[in-house]
Amino acid sequence: MNGSRAVHPGVPGGTLGHPSVTHATMNLRKLREAEALFLQRYPGGFQNEEMQKVLAKRHNVGKLSEFAASALAKKNFAKPGALLDDIVKIVSRSSMVSMFEKPKFRDYVNGLARGDREILVAGYKRLLHGNQEKGFNDVLDVLSEGKLAKWSLMTIHLHHFKPQEEVFVKPTTTKNVIRQFELTDLEYKPRPSWAFYERYRAIIGEMKAQLDPTLSPNNAAFTGFLMMSTAVDQ
Repeated sequence: MNGSRAVHPGVPGGTLGHPSVTHATMNLRKLREAEALFLQRYPGGFQNEEMQKVLAKRHNVGKLSEFAASALAKKNFAKPGALLDDIVKIVSRSSMVSMFEKPKFRDYVNGLARGDREILVAGYKRLLHGNQEKGFNDVLDVLSEGKLAKWSLMTIHLHHFKPQEEVFVKPTTTKNVIRQFELTDLEYKPRPSWAFYERYRAIIGEMKAQLDPTLSPNNAAFTGFLMMSTAVDQ
């Protein structure tokens, strides 16, 4: 891999508290080249006026993340009915989830039996406020029953709740980033898994640490920068 080397910025990963994980191997030369091209086109990174207009037109990350931080606060899990309503609202309002998945998710969650609703609420509580791996798998089990075990639905709440820490996994973008930057530690699979998510989150953190901070006001913006870089290279 020409230009590849392991990077060791000391970026954390893992479950709540994010203990460190093994550092990644990536093509740092390609990453630096992508940074230079992006900043040449958009001086100031995501603070660039043109880029701000694009973000305002296409995405609502800021406002929805504010809503998620309030709606998914730990105290609100005491009212599971309202909590699940807000879980559905986040999916319905997000510009990052496909129009096909939104009504399917809404109808499935609203139609769950009481026992399954309790399991789903407990899963989201663990995912956002406790044992993330256990919560991830609990949510995955419930969504799998409705054939909704999609990366987008599994990671949208994580991302909006903590947009600077968690990542949104969009399959096409993720596969292209792995290919373009030669992330040999990662093997993408369509079915969501905590092992992949945890590793991908850690690697995104390592990549961010190598570049200008104006490229990463949040992790969705940073992966957007990576996505645009892969499109230019093709």
